[in-house]
Amino acid sequence: MSTSSLSGTRTPDSAPEVVCIGETMALVTPTDGALSHAQVASLGLAGAESNVAAGLAAAGHRAVWASRLGDDPLGARISSELTRRGIELWVELDQDAPTGVMFKDPGAEGSSVYYYRRGSAASRMGPGQLSVERLAGVKIVHTTGITPALSPSTRDMVDRLFEDARAAGALVSFDVNDRRALWPMEDAAATLARLANAADIALVGRDEAERIWGTATADEIRAFLPDCRMLVVKDGDVGATAFDGDAEPVFVPAPVVDVVEPVGAGDAFASGFLSATLEGRPLAERLSAGHTAAERVLTIAADMPPIN
Repeated sequence: MSTSSLSGTRTPDSAPEVVCIGETMALVTPTDGALSHAQVASLGLAGAESNVAAGLAAAGHRAVWASRLGDDPLGARISSELTRRGIELWVELDQDAPTGVMFKDPGAEGSSVYYYRRGSAASRMGPGQLSVERLAGVKIVHTTGITPALSPSTRDMVDRLFEDARAAGALVSFDVNDRRALWPMEDAAATLARLANAADIALVGRDEAERIWGTATADEIRAFLPDCRMLVVKDGDVGATAFDGDAEPVFVPAPVVDVVEPVGAGDAFASGFLSATLEGRPLAERLSAGHTAAERVLTIAADMPPIN
């Protein structure tokens, strides 16, 4: 396997505030009908962790996106767009594996998605992708439940990442972000529960928690994940509840929004919440910041807001 790097060396004094690690794919979206007969499409990018990094960078924080990309035009396009958004890249280029691709298929009842990511460059990440030395000085390391679903090696990488991030003095942030198409329910339920419970900050949708764990309320989810220091349960247009240790939970209702496209809103919420966490704001303000960031994405068709 041949690789090269886009990023240079650094010292702990120049550490970013947040490192987000996971796969970003090229996104193909037909603009003149369903995928089966469309003649015209737009080309963008899709990746939960890079969405979070973009939100943090837009809020003025030093954010890194770490991953692997194919040494191909799609990888170059992703790198260029993320750099344009002010995100620092810790990326290895793989000359033997491609950049993953995702297709949207618009329909009358919403869009379906099709992934072409098996064997992608990002799926070949493994333990030690981010070392303790590399993470020195970083405040938060963020990943999602998508990453361990990509391959056995990425699952091992996430386990090691939790250990190395803590050894480096960083908090571990984990967004459950279950993707049903990527792995069997039994594997997903057990792995996502283990990782969420082990995180310093865990974010989960109430609906996805009920789907994979059978926990119907925020209190039930907290009882199911008792060891996570800070648990944030998002309940769509109802609001979000945060549990911080043994303190009383904090609930902040969601604003009323005319939704254009829900994809990317959860990542935006995470970026707003983490941004406010870095700023040391009270818990209710962190939830409000998450709602505000999500609102910006809910009112547009893209996963990321436009660059101002």
